[in-house]
Amino acid sequence: MAALGWLTPRRRPATARSVLAGEAAAEAARKSTLPDDQSPGTAQDTAAQDTTTQTKTEEAPFPVVGDDRAAAFFDLDNTVMQGAAIFHFGRGLYKRKFFQRRELTRFAWQQAWFRLAGVEDPEHMQDARDSALSIVKGHRVSELMSIGEEIYDEYMADRIWPGTRALAQAHLDAGQRVWLVTAAPVETATIIARRLGLTGALGTVAESVGGVYTGRLVGEPLHGPAKAEAVRALAAAEGLDLDRCAAYSDSHNDIPMLSLVGHPYAINPDAKLRKHARALDWRLRDYRTGRKAARVGIPAAAGVGAIAGGTAAAVALHRRRR
Repeated sequence: MAALGWLTPRRRPATARSVLAGEAAAEAARKSTLPDDQSPGTAQDTAAQDTTTQTKTEEAPFPVVGDDRAAAFFDLDNTVMQGAAIFHFGRGLYKRKFFQRRELTRFAWQQAWFRLAGVEDPEHMQDARDSALSIVKGHRVSELMSIGEEIYDEYMADRIWPGTRALAQAHLDAGQRVWLVTAAPVETATIIARRLGLTGALGTVAESVGGVYTGRLVGEPLHGPAKAEAVRALAAAEGLDLDRCAAYSDSHNDIPMLSLVGHPYAINPDAKLRKHARALDWRLRDYRTGRKAARVGIPAAAGVGAIAGGTAAAVALHRRRR
């Protein structure tokens, strides 16, 4: 769990610390990439791949089959998974008596706010960052990795959006690499990526000495401009052409990352990202319930046209509620 960190969102360009965070994330991601003998799409969680893994996006001929200079970058929280990974991780740590009930109450409130509002609140994120770093300080990296595997099964596996999972699988089926890009700890993100059969993950990197967390970050949390720096650094190291790559996110905080690639997608978008995406004619997908999709102003049909298998239930629900 190399970094349980969040960055207070600010409208600002990349700083030296965000560049450092991005480069550290890219280096960590390359070290943890799936080995060559484990091909993408062969995840342990076969149940998560059901019929949605066989579907394709509607914008033929994208993704382009066999284009090894193209890749896809997926935000994690509320894009690939409902809620925030750090909060689910906090629940798992509480169950294992890493901290007291009052801290669990704070985690629960933060999670409830995130799910209801659908946005990343600066104060809640800063609080989560400080709490998480203090909790893991002094613990071994290997210990948190092992616990992270268990927590994924307990709290995260059932929260993967089938529609977004299908989009990622379409890239894998085309022979492209797929990376998670998240402010969550790089170890946690890597576990999720491996379970979904993805290539790897870019995440926040926390400092460790001798395999023990120091309670400090390398640079800053991988958020906003830092995500864009991580994608840029990884693309340079892997020989990717960003104009041929795709990126997916729910949050306006990820506009810097989405703007880097030739194929940006707004997934379950917040209001600011939806407005920005429409202004630039970016593609939109919404995999939430019909009522939620209507509340944010996106017709259900616009969100489900590409992935029928993963979102048929949402369409039916939307029609019933109308």
